[in-house]
This record gives sequence, structure tokens and C-alpha cells, in this order.
Amino acid sequence: MSGIVVVSGNPRAGSRTSTLAAAVGTALGGTSEVIEVGALGAGLLTPGDEATAAAVAAVQDADVLVVATPTYKGSYTGILKVLLDQLPANALAGKKAVPVTVAGVAPQASAAAALLAQLLGELGATVLASLPVVESDLGDPETIAAKYVAAA
Repeated sequence: MSGIVVVSGNPRAGSRTSTLAAAVGTALGGTSEVIEVGALGAGLLTPGDEATAAAVAAVQDADVLVVATPTYKGSYTGILKVLLDQLPANALAGKKAVPVTVAGVAPQASAAAALLAQLLGELGATVLASLPVVESDLGDPETIAAKYVAAA
């Protein structure tokens, strides 16, 4: 097992969503790895791609996953779904997962968080409380993360 792994489903590596997810991982006790799904590029769709295989292995080896995504069309991003679709059934059994979503307005963030939680649960994870965040509140991700961990 590799502790806490952060998965950022934002198409842009180093995004505010990614920064928030890393802050949540740190607040939970430190991250061992951050997977920027957008950085995997076309490898997500290329059988045998080494970087994608390493990302899938890291997700499967994690004890705790922080899975973050901006809200696109009312849900999580397609690239995040493509990565998670490569996991076998119940691949996340015995793992805890924190869904983190970012959207322009609170109802969108909450709706996307519920969908992401459902997906992670379908993969067998024990889904912890979601963290839906409105974009205008992203100024201090460390404070958001600390408040989340304190409340959880």
C-alpha cells in the first residue's frame, strides 16, 4: 500500500482543482503521489501505455484516495472516467476515497460530488464525506482542506 494518493481529473496539470486535492491529501496526513490525469494525454487511450499503467497501479495500491475533478456538464471530467474505467471490478475494495469537486455554483459542485461518490463506491471504495467547493472560494486551499479534515 502506498498511503494517500491524489488523483486530479482536471485536463490541465497544476490546476486549482489539483492544488486543492493536494492540500486535502496533505491535511489527511501527507501525499505519497499526485496523479495528474490530464498529463497522461493520449496514453489514457493507448493499450500498454506505461504512464497510464503506473497511474492505475498507484490508484490500486493506495490506502486512501483523494479524487478531484472540476465539474463539466454537471459531472466529473471524461478523462477521469477514462482512467477509472481501467480499474477492474472492486479494485478499490478496502480503500477510503474522498471525492473533491469544484464548480461555479454550489448545487453543481454537490451534484458532481454525488456522482463521483457513486462511481467510487461502485469500484468498491468506502467513500468518505465529499468536498464540493465553489470556484470563488478556492483562494486558500489549505484552509479549505484543514476545515474539511477537522469536520470529518
